Amino acid sequence: MAGNRGEQRAAPNSGVAFDPLQPYGPIIESSVRVVTWNVWGRYGDWHRRQAALEAALEGCQPDVVCLVESWSAEQTTQAESVAGRLGLPHSLFVGDWKEEDWTSGIGVASRWTIARHEERRLPGDIDAAGTVLFADIDGPRGRLQLFVAMLDYPLDASARRQAQVQQLCQFVADTASRRHVTVVCGDFNAAPDSDEIRMLTGRAAGPVPGLVFYDAWEVAGDGSSGTTWSNKNPLSAIGRYPDRRFDYIFSAWPRAGAAGHPTHCELLGVAVDDGVQISDHYGVLADLRY
Repeated sequence: MAGNRGEQRAAPNSGVAFDPLQPYGPIIESSVRVVTWNVWGRYGDWHRRQAALEAALEGCQPDVVCLVESWSAEQTTQAESVAGRLGLPHSLFVGDWKEEDWTSGIGVASRWTIARHEERRLPGDIDAAGTVLFADIDGPRGRLQLFVAMLDYPLDASARRQAQVQQLCQFVADTASRRHVTVVCGDFNAAPDSDEIRMLTGRAAGPVPGLVFYDAWEVAGDGSSGTTWSNKNPLSAIGRYPDRRFDYIFSAWPRAGAAGHPTHCELLGVAVDDGVQISDHYGVLADLRY
């Protein structure tokens, strides 16, 4: 390597000055616990599923819960119910997909104040379904910039999802500061080796220069496939899809102190509790340096 190994330099496009021997500076040891879960709305025996969901979340004590295919009904929301059970003071719901007596969308429950939020559609083609919710969370150690996404679902919709990932990344670039932890999570309906996920993890050219993400399961999972859409789950087996990892927690790289670096990642809802399958997707939990 040419040059002085002890020379201070700046990471390209990051604003982070670093020593090659200590590139992130002192490493952050504290963390934030984030959960993302596609919770399958109010389908099936949703009362029992809701109770099991809240019990599972209470058992892991997350700081932020992101609910895809969440619901709003009867002057309350699923996010509000989850927040109440977990003792989280703040909740948020956006969505306008009307079902019989409820509305489908994205919910967030948070330990800390949600200072502002914005929803953006992610059209990829005619009738393509995709949306993302940005929530700017005023956490105790700086802003937590959260983007909860839901991309189009058919197996043959990779081109549409790639277009949606391009728009998602531009939304992140336009909205988030590179000085703070940035989390992108949700149901991407795409496997890790798909072009749309490769664009996020640096395995393919990304749509925004300098914007690339850790995949929490890849970095800090248990080494298994991390399947979240599984034919072992009777609620998903009816779809006759192959087993896939569709649900992700991504965090932007690099940040000073290695903020956002995943230290732990696990699946939720795999084991059936009292005969109740919580959702057709398994949830994902990640601890991120924060």
